[in-house]
Amino acid sequence: MEMRQLSTFIAVASELSFTRAAEALDYAQSSVTAQIQALEAELGVPLFERLGRRVALSMAGRRLLPYAEQLLRLAEEARAAVPDIREPGGTLTVGAPESQCAYRLPPVLSRFRSHFPKVQLVFRPGSDTELPHLVSEGKVDVGILWAPPAHMPNVIVEPLSREPLLVLTHPSHRLAKLSRVFPGQLQGETLLLTESDSIYRELFQQTLMDAEVRTSSVLEFTSVEAIKQCAMAGMGIAFLPAITVEHELAHGRLAALRWSAGAYGLTTQMAWHRDKWLSPALREFFDLCRSMLAPGSAS
Repeated sequence: MEMRQLSTFIAVASELSFTRAAEALDYAQSSVTAQIQALEAELGVPLFERLGRRVALSMAGRRLLPYAEQLLRLAEEARAAVPDIREPGGTLTVGAPESQCAYRLPPVLSRFRSHFPKVQLVFRPGSDTELPHLVSEGKVDVGILWAPPAHMPNVIVEPLSREPLLVLTHPSHRLAKLSRVFPGQLQGETLLLTESDSIYRELFQQTLMDAEVRTSSVLEFTSVEAIKQCAMAGMGIAFLPAITVEHELAHGRLAALRWSAGAYGLTTQMAWHRDKWLSPALREFFDLCRSMLAPGSAS
C-alpha cells in the first residue's frame, strides 16, 4: 500500500464522492479512481459500494479507515522527526471552542508563530463536546477546552487556568442596579446563550432549573460576539466567560450582575492523545501554553 493511495482513500471516504475527493486533492478524477482500484486490487476486496451516483464505504472500507488514518499520522510524525529537531517544523493542528479561539489563544498562537516559523499551524474550531473526540481520533494534535472529556482513558488532560464566568446585562437593566441578584429574579427574562452543547450554558441553566426559574425565552447564538452585541442592546441576560467581555465591562457597555448563587468558573485545559508522539513543535506549544495561560502568567 502506498501512502498516496491511503491519502486518496481517506479523501474519498470523507467526501463520499470521487469527484469531490479529486477536487480536494487537486487530482484528475481518473487518477483518484485508478488509485482506489489499485488499492482494492491489492487488498482483494471492494472498499466502496457504488450505488448509482452515490458512494458508500463497504465493510472492508470501514475497517481500513482507522488504520489508514493512523498510518498517515505516523508518516507525518516520521517526516517531522527526521529533520534537524533543533528547529521544530511540520504541521500542528490545534482545536478549541470559539471563546478560546477569539480571546485566549491569539497571543499564544502569535508568539508561537514568531518563534517557530517553520511550523504550519492549522486551527480547528470545535465545541467542548466535539473536541475530546477529535483528540481521541487523532484529528487534532492538541485541544484547548473548558470541560474534561468523560470516559476517555486515551486522552490526557492538563489543567491550565481557572476562568471566571459572569451573568451580564446592559448597565441600565433593573437587575444591574441591585446589590445582590438571586436566580428567582430572572423569572420572565430573556436569556442570550451559546449553543446547547456549551459547557457553561449547561452550568447556568442548571442553576435556574434548581431554582425553578422560568425565563421568557432563550435566544441561542453560535457567536459570542453576537451575544455581547445583543446584551449591549438591552435584549436580555447573557452568561459568558469573563475573558470575552473585559473590554465591554471596562468601558461600561455591559454590567456583571452581583450574583447570589456563588461564583462560577471553568478551567482552561490542554488535552492530547495518550499515545501521541510529542514532536518538538508540540512540546514547544505545550510549554508556551503553560507559560502564557497558567495562573500568574503574562501574555
